[in-house]
Amino acid sequence: MNIFDGVAVYSKYDVIVNCIANTNTYSNNKEEHWGVNYKGVADLVDFCNKWDIKLIHISTDYVYTNSINEASENDIPIHGNNWYSYTKLLGDSHIELMSNNYLICRLSHKDNPFTYDHAWTDVKTNADYTDVISSLVVGLINSDVKGIYNVGTEEKTIYDLAKKTKVDVKETLSPTHIPKNVTMDISKLLKLRKV
Repeated sequence: MNIFDGVAVYSKYDVIVNCIANTNTYSNNKEEHWGVNYKGVADLVDFCNKWDIKLIHISTDYVYTNSINEASENDIPIHGNNWYSYTKLLGDSHIELMSNNYLICRLSHKDNPFTYDHAWTDVKTNADYTDVISSLVVGLINSDVKGIYNVGTEEKTIYDLAKKTKVDVKETLSPTHIPKNVTMDISKLLKLRKV
């Protein structure tokens, strides 16, 4: 049964932005990840197709974990040995195969200001603060682009990002299970922004 079967009133909107995800990255609860990150997405695709609504799906840079450095939207993502990245990748793939009109934004964002006392010096990323990333996503939505876009800013460590808003942040190394490189090729985004 589709979770949207009970929706009695058609929305007047022509775009839905899906920010819902189980982001408990290293949880071993397979069923919760499958239910939210895949099954919920599949149901939403059906709903959007039925009502001719464009689906904007917020994905994650974690789909590229253990892939090549600076992976592009055309490179083959390799899952990162956790249910989070695996089910997010499957949700992305379902959208690509089944959605009539979509935009997938692969990204990572952090609270502004940085909220922790320590930041990782050994994790490279294109992540930025939520206000920066959300403005990039809004720009993509307003441009009415379709397909998959890696959304981020210049490559940096988490520590470099943290220093921008928390000057007294202390350096630390990440736990061994954390991917050390989740950088993405953002040239497609940069090219669009120059147009």
